[in-house]
Amino acid sequence: MAKNSAVDVAIMGREFRFTCPEEEREELLQAAAYLDKKMCEISEDGKVVGSERIAIMAGLNIAHEFLSAKTRGGSDMGNFKRKIDHMQTLLDKAVLDQSKLF
Repeated sequence: MAKNSAVDVAIMGREFRFTCPEEEREELLQAAAYLDKKMCEISEDGKVVGSERIAIMAGLNIAHEFLSAKTRGGSDMGNFKRKIDHMQTLLDKAVLDQSKLF
């Protein structure tokens, strides 16, 4: 069984803690950095206001990038889907944990 460890990430200046298998730590950090970059770009543009709306817009942009890559082929879609499903589970847990703080 894979050993899980806590991973702290910052997205738009907010700290989030996730638990993931040790072998997926680097991928999670890269995904969080990519999401942070996309959300900061949207925020700095000034056309979208509110962190929830910024997150949705970033999610749509990333999904579009993903689907565009999928239609061009050459990617292991099963692996992408597993990783996205895993990240979604981690994000759902983090959002639930964060909502308990307020």
